[in-house]
Amino acid sequence: MESIYRVEGAIADTSAFAGGPWSPKLQHGAAPSSLICWAVERLPSPVPMRIARLTVDLMRPVPVAPLAIETEIVREGRKIQLVSVRLLADREEVVRASALRIRIDPKEMPAIAGGPPLELPQPEHCSPPDFFATETPFLKGIEMRTAKGGFRIPGPAAVWYRATRPIVEGTAISPLMRAVIAADFCNGTSSVFDMKDWTFINADLSVSLGREPVGEWILLDAETWVGPDSVGIAAARLADANGYFGRAVQSVIFEKRRERTPC
Repeated sequence: MESIYRVEGAIADTSAFAGGPWSPKLQHGAAPSSLICWAVERLPSPVPMRIARLTVDLMRPVPVAPLAIETEIVREGRKIQLVSVRLLADREEVVRASALRIRIDPKEMPAIAGGPPLELPQPEHCSPPDFFATETPFLKGIEMRTAKGGFRIPGPAAVWYRATRPIVEGTAISPLMRAVIAADFCNGTSSVFDMKDWTFINADLSVSLGREPVGEWILLDAETWVGPDSVGIAAARLADANGYFGRAVQSVIFEKRRERTPC
């Protein structure tokens, strides 16, 4: 399959498969977010480290166009490292992110220290959703299995996600990239309004990882809250086949779709 990005030096050429739900000319938020993960994971660290928290701010709509990648180690240390990443389109900043990396020190932990057990069915025991936005280019590289609720059912829902299309040409999709790709679907997984009548664009994405995920399938156990001012949050617990491993939160802007005037 054709990849989302082809990176040469500090420039990521973008394929049409990055297109999102609001316009095929604008990237799905999961695409640049996963590119940021790829960029951070390639940076050196003084000791073995992994990302414990990633925050992505979507400064402007991200065009399906070449992106310049800028990285900076803001704080270097042997226990923590703070990394800043910027993505620019035609010299204009479109995405800004920060990643906190923490040193890895493997130890045997008591069983009670792990996350709660996963009581929802595994993806092989779940069915694909009855609703699928096939006109969205990015979604053509995503498999889904519904474990609880559904896209057309208001309220909390849980959906398994598996990225099948390569993100960066010549590079495997890392566990972190898989987690972040799935996490960007928080606002679509658990809905509170009819998708035909409302838009629900996220302005950011924050992911915290208690451990690295395993396998290709990532579960979003999600819910959405909306305030009286049309601002809300979409949040989810993240799980893999071994149980829960992290959490994700998005700040969401809710807007009524404009009614189309009959011709």
